[in-house]
Amino acid sequence: MRTKLWQGLGTVPNGIKDYAFRTFLLLYYNQVLGLPASQASFALLIALIFDAISDPVVGSYSDNLRHRMGRRHPLMMASVIPLGLSIFFLFAPQVAGEGALFWWLLVFSVATRVSLTFFNVPWNALYAEMSDDYTERSELISYRFAVIWVVGIAFSFSVFAFIFTASDDYPRGQLNPANYPLFAWTVSIVVVTGALLSTWFTRDQIPYLRHPLEDPGRFSFRTVATEAARAIANRDFRILFFAVLASSVVSGTNQALEIYMTTYFWGFSGEELRWMAISGTGGLIAFLTVIPLQARIDKKYLLVSCSIAIALVTAMPVTLRLLDLAPPPGSAGIIVLVVGAATFVAYFVTIAIIMFASMVADTLDVQELNTGLRQEGLFNSVITFSAKATSGAGLLITGFLIDFVVGLPQAAQLEHVTEDMVLRLAVMDAYVVPLRRGWLHYLGGDYPAAIEAYEQALAANSTSIEARLG
Repeated sequence: MRTKLWQGLGTVPNGIKDYAFRTFLLLYYNQVLGLPASQASFALLIALIFDAISDPVVGSYSDNLRHRMGRRHPLMMASVIPLGLSIFFLFAPQVAGEGALFWWLLVFSVATRVSLTFFNVPWNALYAEMSDDYTERSELISYRFAVIWVVGIAFSFSVFAFIFTASDDYPRGQLNPANYPLFAWTVSIVVVTGALLSTWFTRDQIPYLRHPLEDPGRFSFRTVATEAARAIANRDFRILFFAVLASSVVSGTNQALEIYMTTYFWGFSGEELRWMAISGTGGLIAFLTVIPLQARIDKKYLLVSCSIAIALVTAMPVTLRLLDLAPPPGSAGIIVLVVGAATFVAYFVTIAIIMFASMVADTLDVQELNTGLRQEGLFNSVITFSAKATSGAGLLITGFLIDFVVGLPQAAQLEHVTEDMVLRLAVMDAYVVPLRRGWLHYLGGDYPAAIEAYEQALAANSTSIEARLG
């Protein structure tokens, strides 16, 4: 139990970093500091490409590392200080102006992501080495999600309750630039603490972890390419790889739009946003139910079912509001609706990711049988490579949507945000992005004409759902 919990604590650095990036980074540089969303998204895309390329390199290096502390722990320990410094300066920029902010965002987002790679790739490989059991692997991963949901609930609630508080000038505290230095310190300390504790207290497992079966020789990029090709040659792995490619653009776009939705469409203040932390209970419930579910339903069927449920539940709150069936804005009921839907999404997302990660570990057994190699680091890094590269495209799409479709101005004040902008934002988040293939097929591919028809419907002040959706 102790080992499961300490290895689970290693999910805190990446989980909290992802939360900070997904929820605040684009909003901060765009709506608070005044950097155009498309420029900020482009900088984040470049950083993701650097990050994605570093993943298989670090994975291969870790798989073949020979050290008295094993293959994983030396890299994990070395990453801690660079990671803490990088993420602090990312949210505490010392420059002003569009050009300087762009380069600051680019440099420190690259530094944050690459330094986290040196922790996260070796740490991700641990669960596949700690157990060969088909079910216990899912259990190990479920402990990771239990830890991050507990920490995430406490972190999210505390951030909105104590950092992004409302003031007379900023009723929505997430738009107040004075709140971000404290946030930078908080994120940095939590990330560093999680990385240090997980690395230090799993050292007793080093003698039992796997080691290279043969002398790998000197590290080279040709070796990385050869080993990546061997991984892609595994049919089961290819299926998982392309599944990530297919889903990451949509999820990356929706995640980046989330804070814009809660700020402008739902109109939540920081004090109201703190209740979004309750949605983490969905992840905790998933922790309690995932093993019994897997005992009755195969992993792949669980994964597909959860994916369908996520798409349906995500669109429900926006649909109810567009149909005037949701509770009135500013009421407790609207918070219950949004938080309730987010809780169900968290439940299904957690189960889906646990199943996905466990399936990756199972493919390693096939790989060892076929090639004689244990490639935990490389397998996990190639999966994260595909996810990061395509979610980077999602961030780029988000920036262009905010600038050129939704039309939100930089450093927007609430009085400058029109109802048309808010409705366009909601349609993009709930329908166009997750159902983009079906929409484009339905519209015959005439996307600009669809936007024009949608704006004309708004100008006519129509209240029907058909007209509002163009």
